[in-house]
This record gives sequence, structure tokens and C-alpha cells, in this order.
Amino acid sequence: MKLAQLVKELEKEKNSAQAKVLQGFFKTKKGEYGEGDIFLGIKVPVQRKLSKKYDLGLGEMQELLNSKIHEHRMCALFVLIRNFENAKKINDKKTQKQIFDFYLENAKKGNINNWDLVDLSAPNIAGEYLLDKDRNVLYKLASSKIIWEKRISILATFTFIKNKQIVDTAKIAKILLKDEHDLIQKAVGWMLREMGKRTSEEELIRFLDKYSKEMPRTMLRYSIERLSEKQKKYYMQK
Repeated sequence: MKLAQLVKELEKEKNSAQAKVLQGFFKTKKGEYGEGDIFLGIKVPVQRKLSKKYDLGLGEMQELLNSKIHEHRMCALFVLIRNFENAKKINDKKTQKQIFDFYLENAKKGNINNWDLVDLSAPNIAGEYLLDKDRNVLYKLASSKIIWEKRISILATFTFIKNKQIVDTAKIAKILLKDEHDLIQKAVGWMLREMGKRTSEEELIRFLDKYSKEMPRTMLRYSIERLSEKQKKYYMQK
């Protein structure tokens, strides 16, 4: 009943003109990374507000994640993140693990399949869960053939960076160093930039000195955005 009501409310909020714009922005044409994704054209704050009204179980969230409609999957992730945060507040480790496993299972199925879905959820679920645990699973994801699993592996480290832990960011960046996909190059460069900005510019410089010649230009440009003009010029010329 809750699920049907949420879907009904989302349908009421749809905007055809905005949906058309989003279909292009998120590359949904044949052969593009978001092929087959369908948008209702609902702004994220509206989705977030609606998702707060519903307390859904994993079965209901699975139905939403199985949907071809982008906003359905986004709302499922909003609810999943909220449930994870609530479980963490009361130290409910069983529920945290259940949500983490559910999340990775859906990533493997291809249900978390666009960059905004990954960027919203990877730090808040995968990163938060693994903050005090072994992180080998991220290295497996980094070696995946699925682009979204690879993006999850590096975006999850955003949570580590915020907690002054940068070893995994650098190691996973190295694994993804020569990835040819634009979305992976941008994500790696972004996390390297955050590593330098929030935790250690010295570590970023050390990474750049070692790998800047091998890095794709997009990745490099993203990673050096917060450096001085002199430093930017130096690394771009290398």
C-alpha cells in the first residue's frame, strides 16, 4: 500500500519537458551509458521529500529498484540510506549488514546504474558500512567489468576521506588509473582532489608525482583543480 501510494505521488509530480532534458543529460540513448533509463522529470528535492513520507521494507524497495524509471530507483535509495542511518544510530549491526548486502546485490544486478544514483548512495551506504571494517570488497568492485561497481568502489572512499583515511582512495585510484570511461576518470579525479583538499595535499602531490604521466587528461584535470596555478601548469605540461 505504501509503495503504491509513493508511486502514485511520483506520477503526479512528473514533468514531461524536464524529463526530456534529463533523458539527454543522463545519456539514455542506445549505446550510451544510461541506455533505457526512463525519467519522470522530478527534481531531486521533491523526490527526497516524498521518500521521507514512506517507511518501506526491502521487498518494496526491491520493486522500486527493479523499475526502469529513474526516480523510482532514486527514491528507493533515499529510503535505504535513511534506514541505514537509523540502524547505525542504534548500533543495529545486523540491519546495517543486511542493507549493505542488499545494496551490493542491486549494484551487481545493474539497478544502481547511473552516476547520480551511485554518488548519492556509495558514500552513505558502502562507505559508512566499511568505515570500521575490512575493505577488500571495494577492490573487487574496482576490478569489475560493470562501470557502476567501479564508480561505487572509488566513491565509497569519500566517507574515508572525510574521516582522514586516504590509503584506500590512493590504492583504488591506482587500480582505475587507466580506465577508459569518462565517468570513472572524473570520479577518480574528484576523489583525489578531495583527498588533497580535505586531508593531505602532500599525499595528492605524491600521487601526482608518481602517476600524472599515466593519468588520462580528464582524471588529471579534476584532481588538480584545487592546486595553485603554478602547480596546475606543471602537471598539465608533464
